Parts: sequence; structure tokens; C-alpha cells
Amino acid sequence: MSSGISFKKYELPPLPYNLDALEPYISKDIIDVHYNGHHKGYVNGANAFLDRVNKVLKGELASGQYDMMGLMRGLVFNINGHKLHDLYWRNMTPSGKGGGKPGGSLADLIDKQYGSFEKFKQIFTEAANSLPGTGWTVLYYDVENGNLQIMTFENHFQNHIAELPILLILDEFEHAYYLQYKNKRADYVNNWWNVVNWDFADKKLQNYIK
Repeated sequence: MSSGISFKKYELPPLPYNLDALEPYISKDIIDVHYNGHHKGYVNGANAFLDRVNKVLKGELASGQYDMMGLMRGLVFNINGHKLHDLYWRNMTPSGKGGGKPGGSLADLIDKQYGSFEKFKQIFTEAANSLPGTGWTVLYYDVENGNLQIMTFENHFQNHIAELPILLILDEFEHAYYLQYKNKRADYVNNWWNVVNWDFADKKLQNYIK
């Protein structure tokens, strides 16, 4: 087998705003730890598992020297951790520039499916608050039938239906809020609405809408 086999490494993308840009809703200290600690950790973890896979492919690790199931699980956890956080950062915008209500096609679709933005917000918030443990609450778009689908999943192991792109995403790991909100996750969820980047969500929808 060729020794030139290798996977390209992942890189930590730049944060799309300053560390204090989401205050007072999400503190500078939280963003610093969350981005420079946890997100960077997932990137490093993904690359470490890719190194292991590279060694397997190059024959440097013989069968029995590695756990394939463990390799796959480590890749999924860390790569999803990286990808989901990248979406999370871009799905928020500095205080005073986001929040409120969506516009464009997303607003029309929310009104059509949920009756009003207020009802959609209520359902999404209830879903977020119902999540046991740590994980994510997301809004998917189903290209097949044009439905918006709210879903939660635990950790980074996505309860994800193939080909459903994420339009909106909320991180509910404790590191996303605990320094500021302690155990009051519902307060964090309520305040997160003030920094939602609706333009990002609507533009993403435009890539898929029929």
C-alpha cells in the first residue's frame, strides 16, 4: 500500500466576531473557553484520530493494535463536534445586529408551517428545554417536502436524517452557558434568541428551497 496515503487535517476556523461580541447574552469568558478550549479540542481530537486511521491505512498498525469501532466513534464525535460548533458560531451575530424575527423565505415558511413566529419560537424553546443531559437543538429543512423539522440530539452523535441541512442550531452542552448561567439553562436558551443570525439561516435555506 502506498505510503503517500493520508487525510488532510482539520483547522480551527476563525471566530466570526470578537470574543465579547455576544455580551451581555453570552459572556466573553464563555466564548473564550468554548471556542479556544472546547472547539479547538474537537479539531485536535479529529486530527489525532485521523492520524490513527492514516497509520492503519499505511500498515503501521497491525490488526489487533487498534479498535476500529473506537476509531470510528472517535472520528464521529470529534468531527461532528468541530462541524456543529462552526455552524453554531455562524448562526449567531453580535448583540444589536441579530435576534428579533426572521425575514425572507424562512419567515414565510415558519408562518406557513407553524402559524406564527411566536408559535415556532415556543416549540423550539420547549424542544431545547426538553433535552436531557447535553447536546443540541436544531432546525432542519427537508428538501423532499419543504418541511421545517425541529429535532434534538445528545452529545455529537446526531439524531440526523440524511440530506436534511441544518438551518438553525443551539449548543446545549454545559460549557456553552454554565460560567454565566450556572444550572439555569432555560435562561441561556431564552437569551440566545437575542443573538440569532436570521440572515445566515435564511441564506442557507435559499440554497435548498425549491
